[in-house]
Amino acid sequence: MRGSDERSEGLFSYVSCEARVLAGHPLRAIRAIVDEALDILSPDFSGLYAPIGRPSIAPEKLLRALLLQAFYTIRSERQLMEQMDYNLLFRWFVGLSMDAPIWDVTVFTKNRERLLAGDIAAKFLTAVLQQARVKALLSDDHFSVDGTLIEAWASMKSFMPRDAGEGSDDDDTPPPPKHKGRNAERDFHGEKRSNATHASTTDPDARLFKKARGQAAKLCHMGHVLMENRHGLVVDATLTHATDTAEREAALTMLERLDGCHRITLGADKAYDTADFIANLRALNVTPHVAQNTANRRSAIDGRTTRHPGYAASIRIRKRIEEVFGWAKTCGNLRKTRHRGLPRVGWAFTLTAAAYNLVRLPKLLATG
Repeated sequence: MRGSDERSEGLFSYVSCEARVLAGHPLRAIRAIVDEALDILSPDFSGLYAPIGRPSIAPEKLLRALLLQAFYTIRSERQLMEQMDYNLLFRWFVGLSMDAPIWDVTVFTKNRERLLAGDIAAKFLTAVLQQARVKALLSDDHFSVDGTLIEAWASMKSFMPRDAGEGSDDDDTPPPPKHKGRNAERDFHGEKRSNATHASTTDPDARLFKKARGQAAKLCHMGHVLMENRHGLVVDATLTHATDTAEREAALTMLERLDGCHRITLGADKAYDTADFIANLRALNVTPHVAQNTANRRSAIDGRTTRHPGYAASIRIRKRIEEVFGWAKTCGNLRKTRHRGLPRVGWAFTLTAAAYNLVRLPKLLATG
């Protein structure tokens, strides 16, 4: 017998979001890890909010929502709120009941500065890694490092000459052209542009940079990741200006933040093969497993390092760090950032690195 096509709507619902989520859904294992990390951060959250006044949206809920945005490649926070309005899975993960009203999208704007000031993204990444079951998966001896370009939320038309005396000694620098309208035409023919003489009016922290010859220079930031070599999990992430030395400087900064003082190895590509960087690594008790760059010069890595089997293993495993960047730029929406300014973009980059770990951890914990 054919059923009738009638819309049925009950006055009351007696089924919770918990009952609608499958027992084996991957988000269940992820949420257990996230909740444990958020419990550790509870004292930090308390310090960010005034003890009196009207209660705000719980920061734990905001972070869970932002993680969903990375997991499911949701392009904007406005679309995220639309999804949370009708998606029971999202409501369950964030901690909203079926009939709870969703938030105004400006909630993220108003709370982002507070979470940024507390460095919550970096603390959350650390809280995930410090859990006993996760820490057992990590290598504390072998690491890899690399950097990638994150395209800035700024048009090339915003790359205008600086004011007189701001980074340029050329008194003949023409004044910025007066644009009419939102997207006026701009003739760049014959104009020499560099970071020393020009800056973006949209995102002053963005730098004109290209990572290889033959590529177009773009306004961008540079993200850096330190990865442990056992399972390819991110143990540290940071964002800097895009410069020729940023990768090596960020690598040293992240290595100095590692716990312990025992000897470790660090795998990296040819861009890290410079004499001063190798010397700095050895001063930090780090064995440099860096790919040799012999193009028109002598490599800073010699046979004393390359003859060991561990060197070949590090050179092979270090390429897995590209999986982090690939996931962050495709699933994590970081091919082109949605924020402006180094602090905001860096906060989003670190939280996306934590989301990458969370996606991989359930399977690693199940097989481990």
